[in-house]
Amino acid sequence: MSDFNFSNLYPERLLDALESVHLYADSGLLALNSYENRVYQFHADDGNRYVVKFYRPQRWSDAQILEEHQFCFELIEAELPVVAPLKFEGESLLAFDDLRFAVFPSAGGRNFEVDNLDQLAQLGQYMGRIHQLAAGKKFQYRPEITLHDYVDLPLTELQQWLPESLQTPFFTIAQQVAEQVRQQYRPQQSIRLHGDCHPGNILWRDGPILVDLDDARSGPVVQDLWMLLNGDQNEQRLQLETLLEGYEDFCHFPTEQLRLIEPLRAMRMIHYMGWLAKRWEDSAFQRAFPWFNSQQYWENQILSLKEQLAALQEPPLSLIPY
Repeated sequence: MSDFNFSNLYPERLLDALESVHLYADSGLLALNSYENRVYQFHADDGNRYVVKFYRPQRWSDAQILEEHQFCFELIEAELPVVAPLKFEGESLLAFDDLRFAVFPSAGGRNFEVDNLDQLAQLGQYMGRIHQLAAGKKFQYRPEITLHDYVDLPLTELQQWLPESLQTPFFTIAQQVAEQVRQQYRPQQSIRLHGDCHPGNILWRDGPILVDLDDARSGPVVQDLWMLLNGDQNEQRLQLETLLEGYEDFCHFPTEQLRLIEPLRAMRMIHYMGWLAKRWEDSAFQRAFPWFNSQQYWENQILSLKEQLAALQEPPLSLIPY
């Protein structure tokens, strides 16, 4: 099975994989919004609703996936609000032929409201508790957030994608951004992280429920907070203060990491472009991102990188206004 090809994940085979762990769907399999893996929701004949994730081959090793699962189990044991995989005969990482998959309970909830300060305050408390637990161990197999993975490799990948007329303007500004990031991204502390803690990975019921730890890595604690901030600096400062008020009940936040927010944003931008390019052989990406690799797309990326270079050259977000 190709690194980029899920073509043999046809419905009958998917159902056979579920039945191998004695789960029998009595509804259709609803494809959820996931491109890196293949994720489906279904209702089973036991009366429960589940989500099954089929892992992209060659992305994570078995040891890396199991380490993510173990992190989830630790959080669940501490009564922290994450969705963890279910175990079947003691195993959470399941196999059927050449497929690797995991089954999760389906977690219902509303969208997290990024402009709701009450929700932010409650989320801050839980993030503090999560990081307090996360700092107690190190990942052995899952990687760190590094310049190599988030800047160097994606820019190398993109060299074959740019139209010739845009090669020079794109890579000129991209290298300027990369140089600023190299100067500024020097985290002094690294812990286990959710890794992709944006509002789309948070559901709200009576409180927050974090889903999808597929990008769990080690890195600076601010990585799990900065994507929750939006608006201008004054709005972001208020949001950050609200988050940290609850966060610091459980875990110290190193304020020096505020200077990492814009480097991390730049790294995410470059990594995202490289991710689209690397996965472009997957037909699901071509359907979902038809605008990728157009002239206009690259022109927009050049503009976005110019704006990010300016942001990198500004004073970082602070809790006390300059």
